[in-house]
Amino acid sequence: MDLNELETLRTRITASRDKDKPCITVCGGTGCHAYGCLKVAQAFRDEVRRLGLSDKVAVRQTGCHGFCERGPIVVLQPKGIFYQRIQLADVPEVVSKTVIEGLVIERLLYAEPKTGARIVAERDVPFYKRQHRRIFGSNGHLDPTDIDDYLALDGYRALAKVLSEMAPADVIAEINSAGLRGRGGAGFPTGRKWEICRAAHGEVKYVICNADEGDPGAYMDRSLLEGNPHSVIEGMIIGAYAIGSHEGFVYVRNEYPLAVENVGIAVEAARKHGLLGKSILGSKFDFDIRIFKGAGAFVSGEETSLMSSIEGRRASPRQKPPFPAQSGLWGKPTNINNVETWANVPWIIRNGAKAYSQIGTQDSKGTKIFALVGKINNTGLVEVPMGMKLREIIFEIGGGIKGGKEFKAVQTGGPSGGCMPTELLDLPIDYASLAQAGSMMGSGGMIVMDEGTCMVDVARYFLHFTQEESCGKCVPCRVGTRQMAEILARITRGEGVESDVERLETLAKTVKAGSLCGLGQTAPNPVLTTLRYFRKEYDAHIKERRCPALVCKAFLAFDIDKRKCVGCLLCLKACPVKAVSGEIKKPHSIDQTLCIKCGACFEVCPPKVRAVTKTSGASAPERVLP
Repeated sequence: MDLNELETLRTRITASRDKDKPCITVCGGTGCHAYGCLKVAQAFRDEVRRLGLSDKVAVRQTGCHGFCERGPIVVLQPKGIFYQRIQLADVPEVVSKTVIEGLVIERLLYAEPKTGARIVAERDVPFYKRQHRRIFGSNGHLDPTDIDDYLALDGYRALAKVLSEMAPADVIAEINSAGLRGRGGAGFPTGRKWEICRAAHGEVKYVICNADEGDPGAYMDRSLLEGNPHSVIEGMIIGAYAIGSHEGFVYVRNEYPLAVENVGIAVEAARKHGLLGKSILGSKFDFDIRIFKGAGAFVSGEETSLMSSIEGRRASPRQKPPFPAQSGLWGKPTNINNVETWANVPWIIRNGAKAYSQIGTQDSKGTKIFALVGKINNTGLVEVPMGMKLREIIFEIGGGIKGGKEFKAVQTGGPSGGCMPTELLDLPIDYASLAQAGSMMGSGGMIVMDEGTCMVDVARYFLHFTQEESCGKCVPCRVGTRQMAEILARITRGEGVESDVERLETLAKTVKAGSLCGLGQTAPNPVLTTLRYFRKEYDAHIKERRCPALVCKAFLAFDIDKRKCVGCLLCLKACPVKAVSGEIKKPHSIDQTLCIKCGACFEVCPPKVRAVTKTSGASAPERVLP
């Protein structure tokens, strides 16, 4: 297929589609799969067929819509009616009432938590209203397994423009002018990386899409690759043309089966349409893509480790320089960008660098997709302009903290990111501001924590994770992270000493300065930021032998308020070690020598069972302990 045939095909596809035709779109992201979206989508197809409406009503299974906790999500186009948590029993009513009669079913609409007001249109739901869904928005409008859907949304038009109108240097100049920076970690300027790779000596060069997303709680790349794989493929082809590469790899972890499946389907469809392979769109440019399934090691997300994995060797980092753009895969110049970075490229080429750079800050242009998770009302994927404040994301898009509790911290940048306290809620989200605060953009994880979170325990958890995931190649990371993790574990067990804080700071700086790759260089961030912003919690654990958040079990004891206990036997039955004793209708008691502090008694009877610190005896808030 050449350039003219591509546009002819696009015209035929768009002409055959009635924009006013009702279309039932069912979110098909991994989150909604867990809620049973496949059965819901099939039920809609069956119901439409049963009513003889197959020619009049379309049913489309799309990629992730972002508002993951509300799945299965169904949006009725062209009006954009937003239905949430759809069950199989709701399907006939949605078709008969909304699709046929045009009526809105109130109970299926999103309800504003504060006022209870029902919101009809997807664009008006607060979660979506403040977003700027430039890259992720198409997910809700196309079937990722149907290339026609992508072509109907101007797919591969950017590639056609590049091959027909632009020299490789022009493409690089446009990316540079847009100010696109890598969305996978350090934020290196994308166009500059392409320049280095193009200038490197050698005829054989490689392009890689890093889809090895391993941060706990992060799933931006997975959802983008699942929901709009052609945007990533188109970006890779354009990048390959710019640097002079003819072979590329999508490195995706095998734990992402839907992403693996959908990108595989997309690659085959692109080949079939002459968009991959020899003489792409009738030009003299050849390029093809292979899919490489990673085994799931966190360190494989580091670019040199990833290349070692593709080469069939153990995933461990290499010394830099030389950088991959100079000497990478099999010693050849290699350009590596992550999923979101590649997906930005077609938009820039189609709309121009000037339009792209109008959003964002001076040094952080465009939008960024975040996985907003944790103790927050609205969890899911959000795409916002660079420079938006943390407060806006957490309280306006995220809907604030669950259960009306107080905000305590937010960690950005994944397990190697920093924890930002309340006083930094007005911090703009850009590369420079986050780095100055001791955190980083990373791939885009954003974990929100409430007043019931112990920051020492948070640091312990993330240090344990990075220590477990360290490849062990260099001593600072292998030994340093283990020592830090052991100190933090000791503090949370009530065995900390005052010198531990100084020792943690020294170790953190040593690990950052001496580690070979980004994993070790950034692993201390959770410790350094919690020490910086939550030092009082460390002091409470070490000096006062108490956990202010009542999380660390070593400092806790459970007892029963005998003034309130009515002898209902709930706590006695819940106790797995028979530490609770008492007769029916008489106050119970807990044998502290037997209690394992599991919190089961507190969970079944929080009004009568209290969690108290051993030293102060202060009552805990009425909540279920982690």
